[in-house]
Amino acid sequence: MKKEITTTKIAIFRKREIRKTVHKNEWWFAVEDVVLALTDSSDPKQYIQRVKQRDDELAKGWVQIVHTLAIRTAGGKQRMICANTEGIFRIIQSIPSPKAEPFKRWLARVGYERIQEIENPELATKRTRALYKAKGYSDEWIEKRVRGIAIREELTDQWQKRGVREQKEYEILTSEISKATFGLTPSAYKKHKGLRRENLRDHMTDLELIFSMLGEASTKEITVNKDAQGFVENKRAAFEGGAVAGNARRELERKSGKKIISKENYIKLPQNKKLLK
Repeated sequence: MKKEITTTKIAIFRKREIRKTVHKNEWWFAVEDVVLALTDSSDPKQYIQRVKQRDDELAKGWVQIVHTLAIRTAGGKQRMICANTEGIFRIIQSIPSPKAEPFKRWLARVGYERIQEIENPELATKRTRALYKAKGYSDEWIEKRVRGIAIREELTDQWQKRGVREQKEYEILTSEISKATFGLTPSAYKKHKGLRRENLRDHMTDLELIFSMLGEASTKEITVNKDAQGFVENKRAAFEGGAVAGNARRELERKSGKKIISKENYIKLPQNKKLLK
């Protein structure tokens, strides 16, 4: 039996990111992201409500069309309204947009990619690499980023198995690791780099990614070896795992004479400066 891919992925439609996750062995797409891609609405949630008000049949069948699913974000898992390919096609019918037809063709292609990934899971990783490559990241950076994604998934899978269920709990545990590793919460770290909604790790330097991986890998090892159960025990393990990375970071800073925590972001990273020319 082939193992089902359960990771949240990012698909790109005309430079817009569409988050998707696997549910019942098929792709389910974040409805909010689809609406944003088609309409450029400043408030996609409110736009969705207006669409349902205009289309009585869509409103009646809404609970059959969509499901609230866990989507991985920078802060952990977030519950979002999602729909499969068929459901998205139905929602698009009620959205007046010149992008609707191109989006339908794109959606059909993405659905086919899901079938390919079930047959060959390595394709999912290859597509992630290709996405970062297209954005201008170096091969060395991409290698670290992809490995970091895998380590993060291993850790959050352990949290889920050990009784961590709520989105807020994932955010707190992630924050504990970050504070112990870097002395900054993820939100403070993003502010330090001049970011807003962007994914923090997509804007980290090589060394920042390495210490992020060390903090989460250490947390997973401590969590498993101590058999941490429930939120409180996992929070303690998160702090201890982050502290391992934090101690290593400070030791490197002491011996190298250079700070690891950087204000560099994606646009400013050396491999991407050429994009500004």
